[in-house]
Amino acid sequence: MAGWRVPGYSELRVLGEGAQGRVVLARHDATGRPAAIKYLGESLSGDAEFRERFRGEAELLSRLRNPFVAQLFGLVERPDGAAIVMEAVDGASLKAVLAERGPLRPEAALAVLKGSLLGLAAAHDLGIVHRDYKPANVIVRGDGLSKLIDFGIAVDAGAAGRSGTPVYMAPEQWRDEPASPATDVYAAACVFFECVTGRRPYTAEDHVGLMGRHLTAPVPVEDVPEPLRPLIGRGLAKNPWDRPMGAAAFVAELEAVAADAYGAGWEGHGVRTLAGTAAALSMLFPLTAMGLGSGGAAGAGAGAAGAGAGAAGAAGGAGGAGAAGAGGASAGGAGAGQGVLGALGAKGAAAVAGGAAAVAVGGGAAVYVATADEAPKPIVTRLAALSEPQRAIGNGATLRVQGQLVRVTGGEPGVARKINAALRAPLEQRWTKTVNGLKDIGRGAYTDVVKPQILLRNDRLLSVWYTVSLQGDRGTGWDQSQAVTVDLGTGAAYTAPGLFRVPTEQGLQPLDGKIKAHLPDGVYCWSGQSTPGGTVVERGTDNPSKFVNEGSVTMALTPKGVRVAFYGAILGYASACGLQDTVVPYGEVGEMLKPALLKAVPYPSPARS
Repeated sequence: MAGWRVPGYSELRVLGEGAQGRVVLARHDATGRPAAIKYLGESLSGDAEFRERFRGEAELLSRLRNPFVAQLFGLVERPDGAAIVMEAVDGASLKAVLAERGPLRPEAALAVLKGSLLGLAAAHDLGIVHRDYKPANVIVRGDGLSKLIDFGIAVDAGAAGRSGTPVYMAPEQWRDEPASPATDVYAAACVFFECVTGRRPYTAEDHVGLMGRHLTAPVPVEDVPEPLRPLIGRGLAKNPWDRPMGAAAFVAELEAVAADAYGAGWEGHGVRTLAGTAAALSMLFPLTAMGLGSGGAAGAGAGAAGAGAGAAGAAGGAGGAGAAGAGGASAGGAGAGQGVLGALGAKGAAAVAGGAAAVAVGGGAAVYVATADEAPKPIVTRLAALSEPQRAIGNGATLRVQGQLVRVTGGEPGVARKINAALRAPLEQRWTKTVNGLKDIGRGAYTDVVKPQILLRNDRLLSVWYTVSLQGDRGTGWDQSQAVTVDLGTGAAYTAPGLFRVPTEQGLQPLDGKIKAHLPDGVYCWSGQSTPGGTVVERGTDNPSKFVNEGSVTMALTPKGVRVAFYGAILGYASACGLQDTVVPYGEVGEMLKPALLKAVPYPSPARS
């Protein structure tokens, strides 16, 4: 690939190079506008897996259009190579800033954290987890603003893997567990700690020792100023459910801590400090060094920090570790797409004008360019952090919500909004019921923890199950799971009993025996109580279907059948029974489902053949 270049661009400077590829600063020949171009390594061009990952990074950037995130010009592919083209802007990596200046004042460190977290929040809002937040991937511009770069190993929330830079990896990454926005919050808290103290929160002589420290060592909150300790403590919590559930929630906590500790003007003071630090490093800025600095800064737009290609993703190893080049090429700002469109010429521009397209250019290359008037994108399912304000219940009691919910992006905007409202509705109903119930209990702080699970996702249906846990001093019976099945074409929502058609007077009663048959030992949980006269009175019932309309039985569709869950308390007692949770196969209940749902599930019926 040494002899291949993206058509229409002249290479100015190599910014980073490694086994996975290289990043160069280039100039668009027609306009003189600078760009950052990330080339896939020559040895990997024929590797289908790496090709797909490279396309995935470009696709992710095309979804993530935000002033604090790299703006994609396009993906250029040839049989012998591939490149991602992005807009370039000046800046020095936070890694270079810390190496040159040492620890930052708390206000400056807070400002750096906030600026890059805004880009991270935009990613989290789309269900994207960065997985490699580190000083090398935070760019500080000459005006003191910062921006997050390099989404080379980013994934949709829920994907597992140990990719990342070990010194900033969250415990769940070490355990090869699913990543979530809270995973990035952990890394951001590590970086914040390093900004303030000049060292990383955990160090060790080898990989195994470092893993042990991240998994079990106490959070070293005593090493940071006292006002910052709660922020660090929550950000570095071992359990992701104990951290802020995403960058937006972390930003809210950061602002509250900063204003309380350093006054209302903390951010302005911090940005001015950063600007002075970054200005001292201006000759490391890639555009300034080439005599292009003023144009690059202007191209970013007022108030937008630069985010760049960086060399971390291109030069990093299999674990995603790597170093940004001096200053790190960055991308962001207005006019995304101009560089590639200019390289294509008038004919190519006309071909792209109607939406996203693959356009042939010299040498058998294809350029994929995202434009403002694209056709609706496919619906993407993701996890989003729940960031609910604390609710005052009355009687001295409060309720806050922690966890995640499922959301979608893409599709027709109106339908997507309807789907997202349906996905949230069961939780809203739960919170209303919970608040009303807690009013009678009175004083206390309660936290409702929500953990989502996608049970079914095909081209027609999305079925989501929320496991909930009300934490605080309360009795039993509060943790009834919530669920909903949504039609992705219309946004229509189905919960129990709306999953079923009930054409006879029996209603849902035929379900009772089928549910019972799939419970342990084929029986409902029941109990007996002796009376003073020695008579045993059985408590409970064999027909939970009669409680469905009360919201005490949760149902949703799975690939194999209808999942049903309820607590034994609804059967007439509160203590002897726990959660009853089972799946009834479609072969047994399929004919009871509504026809619109029956067509979208694997029901083995001759009527569907």
